[in-house]
Amino acid sequence: MAASFKLIQELYPLTTLYLTHSDCGRHMMSASHPESPQRLAAINAAVKKAPWSEGVCFEEAPLLSLAGLATAHPQHYVDSIVEKSPAEGVVALDGDTLMNPHSLTAACRAAGAAIHATDEILAGTVSNAFCAVRPPGHHAESTIAMGFCFFNSIALAVERALAAGLERVAVLDFDVHHGNGTVEIFQDRPEVLVCSSFQYPFYPGRFDKVNKENICLTPLPAGTGSGQFRQAIERDWQEALGQHRPDMILVSAGFDAHRDDPLAQLQLDDLDYRWLGEQCASWAQRWSDGRLMAILEGGYNLPALARSSVQFISALVEE
Repeated sequence: MAASFKLIQELYPLTTLYLTHSDCGRHMMSASHPESPQRLAAINAAVKKAPWSEGVCFEEAPLLSLAGLATAHPQHYVDSIVEKSPAEGVVALDGDTLMNPHSLTAACRAAGAAIHATDEILAGTVSNAFCAVRPPGHHAESTIAMGFCFFNSIALAVERALAAGLERVAVLDFDVHHGNGTVEIFQDRPEVLVCSSFQYPFYPGRFDKVNKENICLTPLPAGTGSGQFRQAIERDWQEALGQHRPDMILVSAGFDAHRDDPLAQLQLDDLDYRWLGEQCASWAQRWSDGRLMAILEGGYNLPALARSSVQFISALVEE
């Protein structure tokens, strides 16, 4: 951790860590791809203009080593991604997921952010964190890259938290697309609760009918609005969290359930993301001593993404 951050913490105790890195903006799949570098530019600009930004510690995301990726992915899979990383141009891993020469570094920055944030929260330096990084990760299964995702950053953070001695961890995923990768990785790990809300039926159509006590699925029909969404989250997630009683909560924060998003048909608005932030922070206070780490997943309408992210993060800063 940077010495300047330690000094700031001594003088002005902060609760929220915000991690991002310019390397994450160098990953580009095509000029028209919705998962674009402009996503982070929009979020970062909006966060820095927010009136509460002085209550946030901004840090650059560290680079996770390739060896560090093997805690959630088998080594042969990590090796295969490294081998496919191009020296120039773009290579496709599937129809939606492409690599340019900077993609591997960006993915390691995203994973590094998740792990560093987890470390700082467990050390008590901050209460919570938001990782504004890309590429996203929650669709990456243990041996499959898909849905714009190469490595499952939140799964890596879960493994870090458990390795540090926590007994139970919860992942809350409110992206409009089901977090199939996270479910696939942890479906047989009762110490990890995975809650995923998502439009259904919809992409990716994988691991969305898993019937395990530690997997809480909240499928929502197209057109679902604020009231129905909030009722479903309170009904499903609060009960699951109360039974699991996690030592830490990690959030896959996708903002593509917004009514303005071009890739889905749920109808949330900006204030629903403020509500989600308040709920997550409240649950973390209730069961996890406030320990909460969130990482960016989806969200593809730039103005809605920026506004929704600010609403969510504001609840963490003000908790």
